[in-house]
Amino acid sequence: MTGDRELVGVLVAFGRALRAHGIAVGSGDISTYCAAMVPLDPTDLVDLYWAGRTSLISRREDIAGYDEVFRAFFLGERNPVEELLQLTARSTAEAEAVLQVPAVDPPGSEQEEDEALMGLVASNVEMLRHKSFAACTPDELAALRRIMEQVRLTPPRRRTRRTRPSSRGRRPDLRRTVRESLRMHGEPVHLRWQRRQVKLRPLVLVLDVSGSMADYSRALLQFAHSARRAAQRVEVFCFGTRLTRITVPLQRRSPDQALAEAADLVVDWEGGTRIGDCIDEFVRGWGRRGVCRGGVVVICSDGLDRGGPDTLATAMERLGRLCHHIVWMNPHKGDDPGYRPQTVGMMVAEPHIDVLLSGHDLSSLAELAVLLPKLAR
Repeated sequence: MTGDRELVGVLVAFGRALRAHGIAVGSGDISTYCAAMVPLDPTDLVDLYWAGRTSLISRREDIAGYDEVFRAFFLGERNPVEELLQLTARSTAEAEAVLQVPAVDPPGSEQEEDEALMGLVASNVEMLRHKSFAACTPDELAALRRIMEQVRLTPPRRRTRRTRPSSRGRRPDLRRTVRESLRMHGEPVHLRWQRRQVKLRPLVLVLDVSGSMADYSRALLQFAHSARRAAQRVEVFCFGTRLTRITVPLQRRSPDQALAEAADLVVDWEGGTRIGDCIDEFVRGWGRRGVCRGGVVVICSDGLDRGGPDTLATAMERLGRLCHHIVWMNPHKGDDPGYRPQTVGMMVAEPHIDVLLSGHDLSSLAELAVLLPKLAR
């Protein structure tokens, strides 16, 4: 409660600074600003800026003044951000961030160099993007989780057999054309067109949580939680010696609560690995029901399998016939473009893999996000 009162005091003081600058800000506007910051992060200057700009500014000509006061108030010598950072425990990466206020005028204007696009540009964010999850400290993992929440996975799209009206196309819509003609008492009308509907392909994440993946499994689960909340048709499974569906727990808003409930369901956490048996169970129990039919399956594993190679080969072959693409993320690949599988499991699975990524750091996860929409081609 003390932290809430301190936050409200800072926001009220910011509203007074805007008034002193000549911007019309009422008490109701400040109350709206405080209410808007309740579900947001008070240590994130991006949230502070946009919540204030949408709540306190109603005229375009006041935006420049708002930006000036925001810089002076939150980035001046007496920086209230230091007080806000004490309200919640955040990572050093965010505490050392530098803010750039976004440009108001369109690109190419004279103010483009003075007012850059807004964002938290932390001094060590670029380093964290390329730092392996296994080498990250708990504070750095917390910072990475914050960044992962901004990553959005967009599965590729596919054309369905259903059609919808269109202003142009290759297929005439005879029913609509005839109905329009009947409304005109048989008089000729313009030809109506239709085209096939497009929808997202299913996305399935299958994560290895065995002992050999212990350094990466939690970060990958945090990424799966962000993906599950960002996209609609996303299924998440974990496997070690057995397969566990954790899609429902990952629907929780809180990442900590979601991961805790998911961990309670997974009974073989940091145990052995039977990739072939688990993939076979997924194909028989879930794949044939349509969970991955025509979709993209992302398997995150190092390929260390204690099961039989024949079982894995058969399961991967069946999975390849069901889904649209198989993406395998192996942390051992790292940044080596010439990586070749060394484990028996990876050698057996490689002929059935469409795309091989690393998944050992944030940049490789971002590479997956960029790649997914292109898999339609």
